[in-house]
Amino acid sequence: MASNFKIIMERTNGQLQLNLVGDFDGTSAFDLLKVLTENLVNINRVCINTDNLKKIYPFGSEVFQNNLNKLKKHQFRIRFVGENARQIAPTETGYWCKIRIF
Repeated sequence: MASNFKIIMERTNGQLQLNLVGDFDGTSAFDLLKVLTENLVNINRVCINTDNLKKIYPFGSEVFQNNLNKLKKHQFRIRFVGENARQIAPTETGYWCKIRIF
């Protein structure tokens, strides 16, 4: 994991809010996927804030996008917000969850 990467998590009323901080690389992507996997019980909405990411490595985005389908047993809406949202969010259509980018 990038040495300065961290995830600040807040869970309220069926919603999981994740604030990503630091650099986003391949290991950081797996870390994010792990946090999602471990915290989706009774969650129907996820908001991932990318405003505090400093550097996004293309490999990190690829790792996240290519492994997001491992969460398909959960049904939830996921929203990516912030200035770096488009760099991390999946670009393909037809995902099993509703994805919105702001």
